[in-house]
Amino acid sequence: MSIVADPSLVWLVGPSGSGKSTWAEQHFRDVEIVSSDRLRSIVGSGPNDLDASAAAFDVLERIATARLRGGLLTVIDTLGFDEELRNRLEESATAAGIPTVAVIFDTSPDVCRARNRMRARPVPAKVLNGQFKRFKRVTIDLAESGWAVIDAERVDVIGEHVAEIASASESASAPPTSRLEFYLHISTFDWMTSPRDFTEVLVAAEESGFTGVSMMDHLVQIPQVGRAWDDILDPFTALAHAAAVTEHLRLGVLVTNVTLRPVAVLAKMLATLDNLSEGRVDCGLGAGWYAAEQSDRGVEFPTDRERLDLLEDTIGALRSFWGPGAKPFEGRSIRIADSGMYPRPIQVRLPIVVGGGGEHRTLQIVARHADGCNLRTGPTLDHKLGVLAGHCAAIGRDMTDLLVTVLDVTMVGADREHTATLVEAHRGSVSSREFRRRTAAGTVQEQIERYRGLMGAGIDRVYVSPLDLDGPDEVRRFGEIIVGL
Repeated sequence: MSIVADPSLVWLVGPSGSGKSTWAEQHFRDVEIVSSDRLRSIVGSGPNDLDASAAAFDVLERIATARLRGGLLTVIDTLGFDEELRNRLEESATAAGIPTVAVIFDTSPDVCRARNRMRARPVPAKVLNGQFKRFKRVTIDLAESGWAVIDAERVDVIGEHVAEIASASESASAPPTSRLEFYLHISTFDWMTSPRDFTEVLVAAEESGFTGVSMMDHLVQIPQVGRAWDDILDPFTALAHAAAVTEHLRLGVLVTNVTLRPVAVLAKMLATLDNLSEGRVDCGLGAGWYAAEQSDRGVEFPTDRERLDLLEDTIGALRSFWGPGAKPFEGRSIRIADSGMYPRPIQVRLPIVVGGGGEHRTLQIVARHADGCNLRTGPTLDHKLGVLAGHCAAIGRDMTDLLVTVLDVTMVGADREHTATLVEAHRGSVSSREFRRRTAAGTVQEQIERYRGLMGAGIDRVYVSPLDLDGPDEVRRFGEIIVGL
């Protein structure tokens, strides 16, 4: 199978009757196809009005150039023989950072002639024979050019962010050894009108194959997600509800801010939740970052160094509270004389996952003390994983001992048309291309390819944050991806 990334400049090449227009309609959205025949119908009397060709090609080039400048997938449906036009559009695509792909339609001349005879106005036989000769010359020229040349028979159109990850996974040294886990990460609540709405989403997640559900730990909504006055639930209280209405979903906070609660209180909350859920709790921890959220509400926000000291100490203190006996604990910022607390968590080792990508201290804390880490998907992921591997090697820890998780803000469309509709509804002032990169928006099949790439990169778990979450339907649509993997 050949991949056409969205966006690309797609140049169709083939004689009349080779099937270019039909193929384009099957693979691309109508607005992505710039057709000379269609434009003849607009500027002339019909698709066969050759007198309107000059005007049609002038409009075609203007439309194509504008789309390329806007970072949009552009399919040129002509014979594909105009080298000068091809070169000019290639320049526009290159300037916009868009790849160029030539799709070759090497259809049998007999098939082309048969299709041509069925047209209302067939192309003269002499002209068609000339097209066959030009087709051969053009395909040779393209093979020697900088264009990617692919055959039309097996092509899949996927987003550029998916293509990049899929390409990287193909070069991975080892195949993934286990299935990818998915947690539904709920960060907005504007879709809730009653507790029943929350319950329906949780039940849908369990039925759709999600391993767990997670929430943010903030006093107010963060600017990356919404407005300060938007509703945001306390995660531990909400997860207690989740424990009651589900049977198998694991429950976690991504990430618990260690500056918001004394460690003894946090230990008690997590142990209680683990008991009530019969051992389904994960502990996500982080040093916090949103200073105004706390200082404006009378909660101290320590310095970076103090918060990282507190993060490291919190891991050790939690282990003391959850471990046997009542031994003391002493760290840089936390001193405990008696760590006796009951009940203990049901899990022998309640897993602790640290969120954050700070290369010097945070990832070092992960390597030394945590059961796993949480990073963001995107261009820095491979680099962060390399840094973490270095910290593990420095202390003799096997990197495979760590659970590697990522937060993934995404949207899933039923097809490419639906995906485009979602992007337009949510992108605001950001270009559609940039928005797709930030949110990894795509179809079910695109997402399957992308997550296969993440598996190949060594990711064990994805915290999925659907940007368009509005109820159980979006959750169930994502379930198709889980089944497809």
